[in-house]
Amino acid sequence: MSRRAAFKGALVVGLVSFPSRQATAAGPVAPQNTTLASTVVRGQAGAGGYVRLAAGPGEPHVLRQDLGTRAHSDRATRRRSLLAFAQLTDIHLVDAQSPARVEFLDRYNDGAGSALPFSAAYRPHEMLTSQVADRLVAAVEQVARGPVAGGPLAFVICTGDNTDNCQRNELRWQIDLLDGLPIRPDSGDTGRWEGVHDQDATSYDIHYWHPDGTPTGKADDALRAVHGFPVVKGLLDAARRPFTAHGLKRPWYTCYGNHDGLVQGNFPQSFKLSALATGPLKVTSLPAGVSLADVAAADLTVVPKLVTAPVRVVTADAERRVLTRTETVKEHFSTGGRPLGHGYTAANLAAGTAYFVFDPIPLVRGIVLDTVNPNGESDGSIDQTQLAWLTAQLQAARGKLVLVFSHHTIASMTNQLVSVDSPSPRVLGATVRDLLLSYPNVVAWVNGHTHVNRVTPYRRASGGGFWEVNTASHVDWPAQARLLELVDNGDGTLSLFGTVLDAAAPLAYGGRLGSSTALASLARELAANDPQERSDTRRGKVEDRNVELIVQAPFALGRP
Repeated sequence: MSRRAAFKGALVVGLVSFPSRQATAAGPVAPQNTTLASTVVRGQAGAGGYVRLAAGPGEPHVLRQDLGTRAHSDRATRRRSLLAFAQLTDIHLVDAQSPARVEFLDRYNDGAGSALPFSAAYRPHEMLTSQVADRLVAAVEQVARGPVAGGPLAFVICTGDNTDNCQRNELRWQIDLLDGLPIRPDSGDTGRWEGVHDQDATSYDIHYWHPDGTPTGKADDALRAVHGFPVVKGLLDAARRPFTAHGLKRPWYTCYGNHDGLVQGNFPQSFKLSALATGPLKVTSLPAGVSLADVAAADLTVVPKLVTAPVRVVTADAERRVLTRTETVKEHFSTGGRPLGHGYTAANLAAGTAYFVFDPIPLVRGIVLDTVNPNGESDGSIDQTQLAWLTAQLQAARGKLVLVFSHHTIASMTNQLVSVDSPSPRVLGATVRDLLLSYPNVVAWVNGHTHVNRVTPYRRASGGGFWEVNTASHVDWPAQARLLELVDNGDGTLSLFGTVLDAAAPLAYGGRLGSSTALASLARELAANDPQERSDTRRGKVEDRNVELIVQAPFALGRP
């Protein structure tokens, strides 16, 4: 999604007024290496407001009873783990050298006013997204079990925006990274960096951070001169150096996000946009006759006008080609990880769809939605066919606990765009929410998109309901993932524990550029200092991070 867009979800408090919160009744069995033990926070600001990172205190689980089901004080004595898993979301593996990127649009968000759809077009640390993802995978494997009840992590799910620009090379980096294979996060000319961060004299621009410093005869870039960013010589070469990913030892599944299916997460796919991605010309500013309003509307009539825009010549690369939904699904069958297809099936390949179900254990059904509107714009919705499919899956899942997964949140499923080829009205978040509320076995909806930690209750008028668990991204500060544990309290209630996870990387990179661990440390520090992101808003409130979410058990679970 657009990372600096107004936080529509921030105002959503579900169908209740104020939550009931208190410290949870019992401590976890394995808090080590999670934010239960300690968490990464911003340190004191120095020159230009630039901060180093520091170790903050651990955060215990906050008990939330917003759905009206009361937690019994002795539940910890009967607690048993049903299912534990990890959520990775908004990984945004970025080919920062791609000609299809439009970094120049990002500068229009430097001043006051509402954010534009392309405000995520540039990040000073975007060359390091592969290393950040690798260390969050390592953090999941380091913990390996639910920290509260100790059950092994049964699977990992990526809830969309796995890539940044729906390019094949970005998707291969993601699949190979999770599979633990060697990857080379580089494209174009493998002998040098070609992008807005480099020292090219003809295209040097002070709006971008240039880690190698200032070329002769040029002014210092604004990030160093105004915002205190350092010189880190050799970073661009280090960032594109091959490395062997840590990889996951357990099954992983995936969701389709708007950056996985739309160019720059906003534009519907077209041959011309794919040709731009694979070609040798990188647009460096808007062409004459194209306004910001045209771009903000994701208007495809802009594309032919790009031939008149100022450009920089770069090395072409066919691996940057834009993938269709079907092609994206197909790539997941080229994997050494489990399961084959990572949730996608032969039926998805045949129909060109990206929604599916899986049963991690006999008691639990996972329903994965495809909330990307192929007609454009970053927010989501589903079509009528998927709504009918979802209804059938919910009917078939009676007698199971249901977890729903998607990229978009309920509040961000507002995209009503239709096309001539598919004129039927799109199904929005409120309709899907109400459908799920009619099934008491739906426990939670787990998603991403907002890049913010947030937990929202959705309550039925008759009592009970489900929890929406929304987790911050890998790509923006605070660069976190989440562990989730579904626990039977043995008293007619369930607890869903959410535990936020920091990347397995030290607080500071220490001037070292020789490992993905050090580079991930630097990336996290840079993300915390992005001039447009210098707040802790995306961390969420304390009741959105480490949580125990109480829900009524929809049926008798039985005991072994």
